[in-house]
Amino acid sequence: MRTKEFLQKLDHDRIVQAIQEAEGKTSGNIRVYLQRGEFAGNALPLAQKQFLKLKMDQTQHRNAVLVFVAPRAQKFAVVGDSGIHQKCGDDLWNRVVQKMGEHFRQEHFTDALVDAIHDLGQVLAEQFPRVAGEKANELPDDVIEG
Repeated sequence: MRTKEFLQKLDHDRIVQAIQEAEGKTSGNIRVYLQRGEFAGNALPLAQKQFLKLKMDQTQHRNAVLVFVAPRAQKFAVVGDSGIHQKCGDDLWNRVVQKMGEHFRQEHFTDALVDAIHDLGQVLAEQFPRVAGEKANELPDDVIEG
């Protein structure tokens, strides 16, 4: 699917609202990145590269998560920093990716992202609850297009 067509089908406001709601309960941060164009191979290495480029590895508790989607290549990945990965491991990422895939197959693109954000937010809230006095929302909530 062309990226432009994918973007037209997304409800950006609903996605940003989901990010803000999820982050309201945790010190963790969630970002959504939409990659333009085609690429060969697995999405995970490209997602990991984008994670570092966005400086998501520089949060206080190392608990940021990137949801990476490449509509034209029909690929996606979820990348979490070391803090959340140590607590949840690959099971979390696999579960979120599987659920996203089900939504994507039905062309429920916004639901795929909102559900992923919700599920990630729940785990982040359990593992990294918001603490009074800590810096909140270290990263922007907007959907990034690149």
